[in-house]
Amino acid sequence: MGAARDTGSARDLGAARDLGAATDVVAPADARATERLDARTGPQRILVVTLDTLAERMAGPAIRAWEISTALAAEHHRVRLVTFGACERPGVGFDTAHITVGDFRAEVDGADVVIIQGFVMQTFAWLQQCPQVLVLDLYDPFHLESLEVERYKPVEERNASLANALRELSAQTARGDLFMCASEKQRDLWLGHLGVAGRINPDTYDADPSLRSLLTVVPFGTAATPPRRQAPAIKGVVPGIGTDDKVVLWGGGVYNWFDPVTVLRAVDRVRERVPEVRLYFLGMKHPNPDVPEMAMATRTRRLADELGLTGTHVFFNEDWVPYERRADYLLDADIGVSAHFEHIETAFSFRTRILDYLWADLPIVCSAGDTFGDLVAAEGLGATVPTEDVDALAAALERLLLDDDAHAAARENVARVAERYTWPVVLEPLLAFCRAPRRARDADRLRGPEFGTLPWYTRARLDALAVLHYLREGGPGAVVAKIRWRMAKRRGR
Repeated sequence: MGAARDTGSARDLGAARDLGAATDVVAPADARATERLDARTGPQRILVVTLDTLAERMAGPAIRAWEISTALAAEHHRVRLVTFGACERPGVGFDTAHITVGDFRAEVDGADVVIIQGFVMQTFAWLQQCPQVLVLDLYDPFHLESLEVERYKPVEERNASLANALRELSAQTARGDLFMCASEKQRDLWLGHLGVAGRINPDTYDADPSLRSLLTVVPFGTAATPPRRQAPAIKGVVPGIGTDDKVVLWGGGVYNWFDPVTVLRAVDRVRERVPEVRLYFLGMKHPNPDVPEMAMATRTRRLADELGLTGTHVFFNEDWVPYERRADYLLDADIGVSAHFEHIETAFSFRTRILDYLWADLPIVCSAGDTFGDLVAAEGLGATVPTEDVDALAAALERLLLDDDAHAAARENVARVAERYTWPVVLEPLLAFCRAPRRARDADRLRGPEFGTLPWYTRARLDALAVLHYLREGGPGAVVAKIRWRMAKRRGR
């Protein structure tokens, strides 16, 4: 969610509002037969869709879309990555482009497979009936994230934001041929959504009782090649940070669901025993100009000032690090840190920046309660501490900064586990699907005028059973009351 993340929901929500004017634009369904795709194997025309900025500096959703495009292009598919946001970066082996609402239909028509991320489905109602194979990327549970993104706004805005997220989820779960999520825990969440949407049905179940052909796990990933230093980025470069200082890196943005406050207070204590400790925030300004600074970022700056840490033991990189230079910053760090609060966003999050720590073999200190907290604890990657526990966090940082053996052991474990999370490994379920794309097994149900509509004879049988039930439970009066209730509901009362 937040997570998976650097999370994409805040950006997606902003972009969705910009697209909102097109919500009522509905084009007729393409008439090409879907059976062509059901049997086709080999190179495909693949369209990858994001709302995020494609540039030197990219946040989580754009990075994921970029790496998906790179991996698919390497398998000789004709890949086109498009965004409704800014596009300033050419692809390597695939095309990139900024598109408008008016361009989108032609982009979809020119593809065999469309991979969609963010708030797109409800904006273009005709996607429900298009013949293309649709892959929906659910790695970011944005409906849960919106509860934190909009937390300090008026309740009317919060309700509207959540309602918008739920409408988007309804549109996505009603149509996708393949869904991707970031972890097994997330998969449980999305199975619930698919069940409510009617997508767990005899067709999909009989085809695959595990339902993994409908909903698969594709985590965020790391580069397959080790990070290489181009030039120093933090030590000896940032004023106030020397070449021999010990750098604790906060990799990524500062959002409302994170807890940098506890990290600041822990560093304030650690500096008494480790005066050379330096906490470096990698990116305060989001690369998407539509995303404003969050309340937690303001609170973090204020507390660092109040504790007298700013410029001495705490440093803020005001801009966002170019994607191709992130290795320089990671390799200048001694520990990667991540802290969050205990709430629903945490439970289903997947912190993408922790993957950068894995990539750079950085020992990790993080809060418990999410997927990576469990992984760090189970694999000895550093330390997992209770949420909002300053003492525990300070002790964990001290141990890894002062105990060379503990630091080396954690680094060795990180290097071992990191191999599981390289992009070629985590993307394999998607790559396998795109080698022989297919419509979902319940595609015939989805082609109906209204998904979920039952045949007349099935409705009649269910109504007859309902009448018998109400007669047994409450007599004729109960049947009459139920009929009146249903008629009122149909009239919108």
